Amino acid sequence: MVKKNYIIVAAVLMLIAGCSDENIPKPKGYIRFDLPEHTYKHYSDACPYEFELGEYAKIEDRSRSGECWKNIYIKPTRARVHLSYKKIDNNLPQLLDDAHQLVYGHTVKADAIEEQLFFNPVRKVYGMLYTIKGDAASNLQFYATDSTNHYLRGALYFNAAPNEDSLAPLIQFVRQDVEHMIETLNWK
Repeated sequence: MVKKNYIIVAAVLMLIAGCSDENIPKPKGYIRFDLPEHTYKHYSDACPYEFELGEYAKIEDRSRSGECWKNIYIKPTRARVHLSYKKIDNNLPQLLDDAHQLVYGHTVKADAIEEQLFFNPVRKVYGMLYTIKGDAASNLQFYATDSTNHYLRGALYFNAAPNEDSLAPLIQFVRQDVEHMIETLNWK
């Protein structure tokens, strides 16, 4: 009986010792980002579009002969929005289908895909902004068109492994910039 009591006491002591603060795993933490206020500047160059983008953004030209391909480097987030422009030449249905396929190709990793419609007949800007939830490679994609001459497509990429939880504040920050860019888009 005494031996049994020693075993019980030893088990209780081991249980108590095993529950000390030093042995409890800590939850993962994420980096805190101090993001600037959204302030915008007008952007225009030789491409047939213009818009407002964040003061903190830098345009990187990726164009080859006759193309208007740009990267918008958003310094506070270290993210890039890849822009590609195409002139419509009786191929709008194909361009829209390509955009749809590129977005919904992320369904393997996506938890959900939300669509936000943009419709501005005064500026002749019609488009869609896709928010891809989950650990997808690109969390925001969009297209904008005037439906007769111009087509602009964009996709957001971070230089980091996809992790929606840690990137959430950055995605929201860039989303606001992308929405503003689409809302201020003008065709030349």
